[in-house]
Amino acid sequence: MSIERHRSEAEDIEVRFCVVVTSDKVLLGVYEDKVVPLVTEILSRHGFNLNSYSIVPNDVERISSAISNSLASCDAVLISGGTGLGPKDVSVDVVRGMCVKEIPGFGELFRYLTYQAHGTAALATRAMACAVGDKLVFVIPGSPNAVSLALEKLVLPEVRHLIAELRGLRH
Repeated sequence: MSIERHRSEAEDIEVRFCVVVTSDKVLLGVYEDKVVPLVTEILSRHGFNLNSYSIVPNDVERISSAISNSLASCDAVLISGGTGLGPKDVSVDVVRGMCVKEIPGFGELFRYLTYQAHGTAALATRAMACAVGDKLVFVIPGSPNAVSLALEKLVLPEVRHLIAELRGLRH
């Protein structure tokens, strides 16, 4: 079966999105949150809605709790921030502990597209995606450019197809 047919069979799947922003400075009001408004706008433009969002500090327990809460009400969870190499960059580590199946192509393609735009700085991101049960989790850098790239080029074109796969709707 062709990819186009797989996508067309999944086009009626409703996808509920949640966002978890991990940032001490946004939480404390030092920086303005630019991620949630951007995600809301991009999702709306593509016919999706943002179901809920949370802003949490760079803390393993708080990130884990926010993701678990999001997974209870959403089909796709976007975690923004915590993908770098610094000591506070723990989002990827938290999510890896929850994953049932990794989606390595997401991180590979994200780094490739980042390389095309920004050169070898792409090495610094551990962006990744995986399945937790029949839900999708994407961990992306916290910059608006990274969020836009991930959503527009990778997540939104495939999200329904990936969910159909996870739910066994093709078999």
